[in-house]
Order: sequence, then structure tokens, then C-alpha cells
Amino acid sequence: MGIFRRRVPSHYIRIHRDNVVKADWIILLEAGTIVGPTPEKLRVAQATVERSIATRHNIFLRRSYYLVLEGYDPRIHALFFCPQLYKYDTENKLVPLDGEEIGKMVARAVQGGVVERRPWYAPLEKTPVLPVINGQAQTEFDTLVVNEPQRVAAA
Repeated sequence: MGIFRRRVPSHYIRIHRDNVVKADWIILLEAGTIVGPTPEKLRVAQATVERSIATRHNIFLRRSYYLVLEGYDPRIHALFFCPQLYKYDTENKLVPLDGEEIGKMVARAVQGGVVERRPWYAPLEKTPVLPVINGQAQTEFDTLVVNEPQRVAAA
């Protein structure tokens, strides 16, 4: 039955059909590429609202939707969708966060679930079964509070 199986390119990420039309932020986190002593295990590789969607059909003509992200590697990347978030400024007005700030909040929230791997792999090595972030995240909540790190005021 191998003749009926069509391979999808590695930079195509399968997504649910509900995420096709939403205008959520796409947050791409990268793990295992920071070398040297650093407290962070993750970095924001990409944060955007622009998306390229590809549609594929199986032999029964059922649609599958894929997000096309050039340079995506399942060994080091994790993908998250996030709605527009806001924070209060000094005058108690809501200000929208940009993608980089949202990505840093998501990275801090999932920091504990990063799977430790070596940054290199052999040419014949298969893609690992476990994703790069394998933590249980709380999925249902009324309000999310992410504390920002305290900044020391310059004297």
C-alpha cells in the first residue's frame, strides 16, 4: 500500500481545521540550540500572525490542513497558537503585546517541560517520538497570570 501513501514535506505542520481561519499568533519556540551557560532553555524563533496554509487530500478526498513554516524542524521546534494578549500600562490602559513578548511568556510557561537532548544527531537517526516540549500544561482557566521577571531599577 506504499503507492497510495503520499509524503508531506517536513516543513508542513498538520493543524486542526479550526486554526485555519483564526487570526491567532503563531509562536514557534526553539529548544536545544542555545550553547553555553544560560538559564533559558527556549528561545522564540518566530512569532507572526501571517500564515501560509496548504491543503492536502487523502484517497477518500478528506482534507488535511498544514501550516507551511520554512525551516521547521520537529527535533528542535515547538509550535503554539495564542490569541492577542494585552497588559496594563502605567496609566492602567490596555496595551496589546507584540509577538515577541507573547512568545517569551509562552516560553516561560512551558520552560519546565523541555526534553533534554543533544543538539547534534547522526545522519541516519530518525526523528524522536517525543516532542521537544513534553510537559503537561493547564489548558482550561478563566484568567492567566504570568508574572514578569522583576527588573532592578538603575540608581
